[in-house]
Amino acid sequence: MLTHRKKYSCRTTNSLHRFYKYRNIIKDVEVDRPNQVWVSDITYIRTVKGFCYLALITDMYSRKIVGWDLSNSLELSGCVRALNKALYQAKEIEQLIHHSDRGIQYCSNVYTQILKRNNIGISMTEENHCYENALAERVNGILKDEFYLDQTFDNKEHAKRATKNAIKLYNEIRLHLSLDFKTPEMVYKLTA
Repeated sequence: MLTHRKKYSCRTTNSLHRFYKYRNIIKDVEVDRPNQVWVSDITYIRTVKGFCYLALITDMYSRKIVGWDLSNSLELSGCVRALNKALYQAKEIEQLIHHSDRGIQYCSNVYTQILKRNNIGISMTEENHCYENALAERVNGILKDEFYLDQTFDNKEHAKRATKNAIKLYNEIRLHLSLDFKTPEMVYKLTA
């Protein structure tokens, strides 16, 4: 009686580019505090007029979304705005590592220079495999499956309001089994 919803996909990663690709330095890192590792990814949000692209930065320890931006294109500016939001709200980023896929946005000189200026280590998936950025992929799935960001929105403004509400609920209301039934916000604040 149950029908499966048809999954649509949109390619958001272009790893065939001229920029330097960094190695995965978080493989053997034991994450034991907030602002130790941030994971980043881009996912699409469907609107009647086409796609919007959601750039997310998530703290690996607390699972809190610390930076995000919704833009009309896959251009670098959306990822930079998400990173700047994350940096603005963070209190202590000493020895922070930023982990992402090998997409052109994350490898670009502009993005990597921001990371280097803030003394943030750069880590990227090596095999270009989603399992090397599993937490970021999981957060994308939660926002789409549990908070209905997989629907088609009327326009970008509607999608942005829904995204803002979904992220607020995810950070402040949704309990995580992996966090001993605490919210990401609670864990982030208690240990940051």
